[in-house]
Amino acid sequence: MSTITPAALQSERPPIIPNSFNANQPATIRLYPLSNYTFGVKETQPEEDPSVIARLDRLNDHYEKHGMRRTCEGILVCHEHNHPHILMLQIANAFFKLPGDYLHPEDDEIEGFKRRLDERLAPVGSLGEGNKAADWEIGDCLAQWWRPNTETFMYPFVPAHITRPKECKKLYLIQLPETKVLSVPKNMKLLAVPLFELYDNTQRYGPQLSAIPHLLSRYNFEFVNEDGELVAHTPTAGHDGYVPKARVLAGGNEDVDMKTDEDQKWDEVKKEENGAH
Repeated sequence: MSTITPAALQSERPPIIPNSFNANQPATIRLYPLSNYTFGVKETQPEEDPSVIARLDRLNDHYEKHGMRRTCEGILVCHEHNHPHILMLQIANAFFKLPGDYLHPEDDEIEGFKRRLDERLAPVGSLGEGNKAADWEIGDCLAQWWRPNTETFMYPFVPAHITRPKECKKLYLIQLPETKVLSVPKNMKLLAVPLFELYDNTQRYGPQLSAIPHLLSRYNFEFVNEDGELVAHTPTAGHDGYVPKARVLAGGNEDVDMKTDEDQKWDEVKKEENGAH
Protein backbone atom coordinates (compact mmCIF):
# COMPACT_ATOMS: atom_id res chain seq x y z
CA MET A 1 0.00 0.00 0.00
CA SER A 2 1.41 3.39 -0.99
CA THR A 3 2.02 5.96 1.72
CA ILE A 4 2.34 8.86 -0.78
CA THR A 5 -0.80 10.96 -1.13
CA PRO A 6 -2.15 11.71 -4.63
CA ALA A 7 -1.50 15.43 -4.08
CA ALA A 8 2.18 14.75 -3.47
CA LEU A 9 2.47 13.06 -6.84
CA GLN A 10 1.63 16.38 -8.60
CA SER A 11 4.29 18.99 -9.21
CA GLU A 12 3.73 22.50 -7.93
CA ARG A 13 5.33 23.69 -11.17
CA PRO A 14 3.69 21.86 -14.08
CA PRO A 15 5.79 21.55 -17.25
CA ILE A 16 5.59 24.41 -19.70
CA ILE A 17 4.12 23.18 -22.95
CA PRO A 18 4.99 25.65 -25.70
CA ASN A 19 2.31 26.80 -28.07
CA SER A 20 2.32 25.55 -31.62
CA PHE A 21 4.40 27.58 -34.07
CA ASN A 22 1.11 28.43 -35.81
CA ALA A 23 -0.71 29.34 -32.61
CA ASN A 24 -0.49 33.10 -33.14
CA GLN A 25 -1.09 33.50 -36.83
CA PRO A 26 -1.08 36.94 -38.48
CA ALA A 27 -4.12 38.23 -40.30
CA THR A 28 -4.83 36.77 -43.73
CA ILE A 29 -5.40 39.05 -46.73
CA ARG A 30 -7.11 37.76 -49.86
CA LEU A 31 -5.50 38.95 -53.09
CA TYR A 32 -7.18 38.93 -56.48
CA PRO A 33 -5.41 38.66 -59.85
CA LEU A 34 -4.30 41.74 -61.73
CA SER A 35 -6.43 40.69 -64.69
CA ASN A 36 -9.59 41.18 -62.60
CA TYR A 37 -9.16 44.95 -62.69
CA THR A 38 -9.90 47.41 -65.48
CA PHE A 39 -7.52 50.31 -66.03
CA GLY A 40 -8.01 53.51 -67.99
CA VAL A 41 -6.85 57.11 -68.24
CA LYS A 42 -8.49 60.46 -67.49
CA GLU A 43 -7.69 64.14 -67.75
CA THR A 44 -4.24 65.40 -66.81
CA GLN A 45 -3.71 66.47 -63.19
CA PRO A 46 -0.83 68.97 -63.25
CA GLU A 47 1.53 69.09 -60.32
CA GLU A 48 0.84 71.88 -57.83
CA ASP A 49 4.52 72.77 -57.54
CA PRO A 50 6.94 73.35 -60.44
CA SER A 51 9.97 72.42 -58.31
CA VAL A 52 11.03 70.82 -55.05
CA ILE A 53 11.83 74.23 -53.57
CA ALA A 54 8.31 75.45 -54.38
CA ARG A 55 6.82 72.34 -52.74
CA LEU A 56 8.81 72.91 -49.55
CA ASP A 57 7.83 76.59 -49.52
CA ARG A 58 4.16 75.57 -49.74
CA LEU A 59 4.71 73.10 -46.91
CA ASN A 60 6.17 75.89 -44.77
CA ASP A 61 3.20 78.17 -45.54
CA HIS A 62 0.81 75.35 -44.59
CA TYR A 63 2.61 74.84 -41.27
CA GLU A 64 2.46 78.54 -40.39
CA LYS A 65 -1.30 78.67 -41.10
CA HIS A 66 -2.57 75.25 -40.02
CA GLY A 67 0.22 73.41 -38.20
CA MET A 68 1.55 69.98 -39.14
CA ARG A 69 0.43 68.71 -42.53
CA ARG A 70 -1.31 65.34 -42.63
CA THR A 71 -0.76 63.05 -45.59
CA CYS A 72 -2.29 59.64 -46.31
CA GLU A 73 -1.22 57.17 -48.98
CA GLY A 74 -2.57 53.74 -49.83
CA ILE A 75 -0.86 50.38 -50.33
CA LEU A 76 -3.07 48.61 -52.91
CA VAL A 77 -2.14 44.94 -53.28
CA CYS A 78 -3.11 42.41 -55.95
CA HIS A 79 -1.23 39.43 -57.37
CA GLU A 80 0.25 38.19 -60.61
CA HIS A 81 1.29 34.51 -60.85
CA ASN A 82 0.77 34.20 -57.06
CA HIS A 83 3.22 36.97 -56.18
CA PRO A 84 1.99 40.19 -54.47
CA HIS A 85 2.18 43.35 -56.56
CA ILE A 86 1.76 46.94 -55.35
CA LEU A 87 -0.13 49.49 -57.45
CA MET A 88 1.73 52.78 -57.57
CA LEU A 89 2.02 55.90 -59.68
CA GLN A 90 4.97 57.06 -61.72
CA ILE A 91 5.33 60.75 -62.51
CA ALA A 92 7.56 62.13 -65.30
CA ASN A 93 8.86 58.61 -65.99
CA ALA A 94 11.05 58.87 -62.90
CA PHE A 95 9.29 59.62 -59.62
CA PHE A 96 7.32 56.84 -57.90
CA LYS A 97 4.62 57.39 -55.31
CA LEU A 98 1.64 55.66 -53.74
CA PRO A 99 -1.92 56.86 -54.47
CA GLY A 100 -3.04 59.52 -52.02
CA ASP A 101 -2.06 63.04 -51.03
CA TYR A 102 -2.09 65.57 -48.22
CA LEU A 103 -5.37 66.24 -46.41
CA HIS A 104 -7.06 69.60 -46.11
CA PRO A 105 -6.94 71.03 -42.58
CA GLU A 106 -10.69 70.58 -42.06
CA ASP A 107 -10.81 67.00 -43.40
CA ASP A 108 -11.59 63.94 -41.33
CA GLU A 109 -8.63 61.63 -41.84
CA ILE A 110 -10.36 58.60 -43.36
CA GLU A 111 -13.05 60.44 -45.33
CA GLY A 112 -10.52 62.96 -46.61
CA PHE A 113 -8.21 60.13 -47.60
CA LYS A 114 -10.99 58.43 -49.58
CA ARG A 115 -11.65 61.65 -51.49
CA ARG A 116 -7.95 61.92 -52.31
CA LEU A 117 -7.95 58.35 -53.61
CA ASP A 118 -10.94 59.18 -55.80
CA GLU A 119 -9.10 62.19 -57.25
CA ARG A 120 -6.19 59.99 -58.26
CA LEU A 121 -7.81 56.70 -59.24
CA ALA A 122 -11.60 56.99 -59.56
CA PRO A 123 -12.84 56.51 -63.14
CA VAL A 124 -14.86 59.04 -65.11
CA GLY A 125 -17.53 58.81 -67.80
CA SER A 126 -18.92 55.51 -69.01
CA LEU A 127 -15.89 53.70 -67.66
CA GLY A 128 -17.00 54.56 -64.15
CA GLU A 129 -20.63 53.47 -64.37
CA GLY A 130 -21.60 51.45 -61.33
CA ASN A 131 -18.75 52.82 -59.21
CA LYS A 132 -19.54 54.69 -56.00
CA ALA A 133 -17.70 57.71 -54.64
CA ALA A 134 -15.31 57.00 -51.77
CA ASP A 135 -15.77 53.26 -52.26
CA TRP A 136 -12.51 52.25 -50.59
CA GLU A 137 -11.92 49.76 -47.79
CA ILE A 138 -9.28 51.42 -45.61
CA GLY A 139 -7.36 48.81 -43.62
CA ASP A 140 -4.56 48.94 -41.07
CA CYS A 141 -2.21 51.88 -40.75
CA LEU A 142 1.07 50.15 -41.56
CA ALA A 143 3.56 52.98 -41.09
CA GLN A 144 4.04 56.61 -40.11
CA TRP A 145 6.74 58.76 -41.67
CA TRP A 146 7.71 62.11 -40.20
CA ARG A 147 9.18 65.20 -41.83
CA PRO A 148 11.04 67.03 -39.04
CA ASN A 149 11.78 70.20 -41.03
CA THR A 150 10.96 71.77 -44.38
CA GLU A 151 13.30 69.42 -46.21
CA THR A 152 12.95 66.38 -48.42
CA PHE A 153 14.00 63.79 -45.82
CA MET A 154 11.38 61.84 -43.89
CA TYR A 155 11.97 59.34 -41.09
CA PRO A 156 9.96 56.42 -39.64
CA PHE A 157 10.34 58.04 -36.22
CA VAL A 158 10.44 61.54 -34.77
CA PRO A 159 14.09 62.52 -34.19
CA ALA A 160 14.89 63.15 -30.54
CA HIS A 161 15.57 66.88 -30.96
CA ILE A 162 12.33 67.53 -32.90
CA THR A 163 9.20 68.62 -31.02
CA ARG A 164 7.21 70.12 -33.90
CA PRO A 165 7.43 68.00 -37.07
CA LYS A 166 6.21 69.67 -40.22
CA GLU A 167 4.42 66.66 -41.73
CA CYS A 168 3.15 63.20 -40.80
CA LYS A 169 2.54 60.71 -43.61
CA LYS A 170 0.53 57.57 -42.89
CA LEU A 171 0.55 54.49 -45.12
CA TYR A 172 -2.70 52.52 -45.05
CA LEU A 173 -3.39 49.06 -46.41
CA ILE A 174 -6.21 49.23 -48.97
CA GLN A 175 -8.14 45.99 -49.33
CA LEU A 176 -9.03 45.76 -53.02
CA PRO A 177 -12.36 44.12 -53.91
CA GLU A 178 -12.64 41.25 -56.37
CA THR A 179 -13.10 43.66 -59.28
CA LYS A 180 -12.69 47.40 -59.65
CA VAL A 181 -12.25 50.07 -62.33
CA LEU A 182 -9.29 52.41 -61.87
CA SER A 183 -8.23 55.41 -63.94
CA VAL A 184 -4.98 57.33 -63.82
CA PRO A 185 -4.32 60.90 -65.05
CA LYS A 186 -2.71 61.10 -68.49
CA ASN A 187 0.46 62.69 -67.11
CA MET A 188 1.04 59.72 -64.80
CA LYS A 189 1.50 55.98 -65.17
CA LEU A 190 -0.08 53.29 -63.04
CA LEU A 191 2.35 50.47 -62.36
CA ALA A 192 2.10 47.06 -60.72
CA VAL A 193 5.40 46.54 -58.92
CA PRO A 194 6.19 43.14 -57.34
CA LEU A 195 7.45 42.94 -53.78
CA PHE A 196 10.49 41.19 -55.18
CA GLU A 197 11.54 44.36 -56.99
CA LEU A 198 10.75 46.74 -54.12
CA TYR A 199 12.66 44.81 -51.48
CA ASP A 200 15.98 46.44 -50.54
CA ASN A 201 15.81 48.67 -53.62
CA THR A 202 16.14 52.11 -52.05
CA GLN A 203 18.28 53.33 -54.93
CA ARG A 204 15.31 53.15 -57.33
CA TYR A 205 12.25 53.47 -55.10
CA GLY A 206 13.49 55.29 -52.00
CA PRO A 207 13.27 54.22 -48.33
CA GLN A 208 9.49 54.49 -47.98
CA LEU A 209 8.49 52.30 -50.93
CA SER A 210 11.32 49.81 -50.50
CA ALA A 211 10.12 49.23 -46.92
CA ILE A 212 6.68 47.98 -48.07
CA PRO A 213 7.73 44.29 -48.19
CA HIS A 214 8.73 44.59 -44.53
CA LEU A 215 5.38 46.18 -43.66
CA LEU A 216 3.41 43.45 -45.45
CA SER A 217 5.39 40.61 -43.90
CA ARG A 218 3.01 40.72 -40.94
CA TYR A 219 0.24 39.23 -43.12
CA ASN A 220 -0.46 35.91 -44.73
CA PHE A 221 -1.90 35.99 -48.24
CA GLU A 222 -4.49 33.95 -50.09
CA PHE A 223 -4.19 34.04 -53.87
CA VAL A 224 -7.43 33.72 -55.83
CA ASN A 225 -7.71 33.14 -59.58
CA GLU A 226 -10.11 34.77 -62.06
CA ASP A 227 -12.77 32.16 -61.26
CA GLY A 228 -12.72 32.97 -57.55
CA GLU A 229 -10.89 29.76 -56.65
CA LEU A 230 -8.18 29.71 -54.01
CA VAL A 231 -5.06 28.54 -55.85
CA ALA A 232 -2.25 29.29 -53.39
CA HIS A 233 -1.51 30.82 -50.02
CA THR A 234 1.47 31.81 -47.94
CA PRO A 235 3.71 30.48 -46.59
CA THR A 236 3.33 27.76 -49.25
CA ALA A 237 2.44 29.84 -52.30
CA GLY A 238 3.04 28.03 -55.57
CA HIS A 239 5.71 29.15 -58.02
CA ASP A 240 5.25 28.49 -61.72
CA GLY A 241 8.53 29.85 -63.02
CA TYR A 242 7.25 33.40 -63.53
CA VAL A 243 9.86 36.10 -62.83
CA PRO A 244 8.14 39.09 -61.15
CA LYS A 245 8.76 42.52 -62.63
CA ALA A 246 7.02 45.88 -62.81
CA ARG A 247 4.28 46.32 -65.40
CA VAL A 248 2.69 49.46 -66.83
CA LEU A 249 -1.08 49.23 -66.44
CA ALA A 250 -2.29 52.63 -67.67
CA GLY A 251 -1.07 56.13 -68.40
CA GLY A 252 1.50 57.58 -70.72
CA ASN A 253 -1.23 59.25 -72.84
CA GLU A 254 -2.70 55.94 -73.98
CA ASP A 255 -4.65 52.96 -72.74
CA VAL A 256 -2.66 49.83 -72.05
CA ASP A 257 -3.94 46.40 -72.98
CA MET A 258 -3.45 44.01 -70.06
CA LYS A 259 -2.82 41.12 -72.46
CA THR A 260 0.66 42.06 -73.66
CA ASP A 261 2.79 40.16 -76.16
CA GLU A 262 4.78 38.76 -73.26
CA ASP A 263 1.61 37.37 -71.67
CA GLN A 264 0.65 35.70 -74.95
CA LYS A 265 4.11 34.16 -75.26
CA TRP A 266 3.86 32.96 -71.67
CA ASP A 267 0.47 31.35 -72.40
CA GLU A 268 1.94 29.61 -75.46
CA VAL A 269 4.85 28.27 -73.40
CA LYS A 270 2.45 26.90 -70.79
CA LYS A 271 0.35 25.21 -73.49
CA GLU A 272 3.43 23.60 -75.00
CA GLU A 273 4.53 22.35 -71.56
CA ASN A 274 1.10 20.89 -70.89
CA GLY A 275 1.07 19.25 -74.29
CA ALA A 276 4.50 17.71 -73.68
CA HIS A 277 3.16 16.03 -70.58
